[in-house]
Amino acid sequence: MAPLQVIGAGFGRTGTDSLHEALNILGYNTHHMSCIFKNENLDFETFKEAHRNPEAIDWDKPYDGFDAAVDWPTCNFYKELMVKYPDAKVLLTVRTPESCKIRKNKRYTTYGHQSCLDGVFSDEEKMKDEKAIQKLFIDHIEEVKRHVPSDRLLVMELGEGWDRLCQFLGKEVPK
Repeated sequence: MAPLQVIGAGFGRTGTDSLHEALNILGYNTHHMSCIFKNENLDFETFKEAHRNPEAIDWDKPYDGFDAAVDWPTCNFYKELMVKYPDAKVLLTVRTPESCKIRKNKRYTTYGHQSCLDGVFSDEEKMKDEKAIQKLFIDHIEEVKRHVPSDRLLVMELGEGWDRLCQFLGKEVPK
């Protein structure tokens, strides 16, 4: 399998599940947080280690067998992945923070979500501060837009359809 060709920088709850499905339809084998829940043989320890020392990680290991990646924990490491995979395109899925209510339950308090949102899920007081959560969400979107060169970045909103995505990735629009 080729190295990562597509890096999803959008937080979970921004349409990453639909994007995961769309990329698979386009012929990619796409890593998504849900893959880790479904396949216990996938490497998750590398992601934990990456928070301590992202420069020392062999990124080929957790993405072995995948050529695209979206959702958590990928969005945590889009900068490092851009360096490792300099030809990869970056997709940023966005929506308003108000439209993607964050649910606090066992699935959404996983490591990836805690680290991605600055530990907000593990802090009951922070969970009550909806404005602080929304600010983290918006700040991430703006950081990605500033950091990723425009020729490598496609910013997508939910429900946008196939045209811009396929054009950006050099793929035919599926029937």
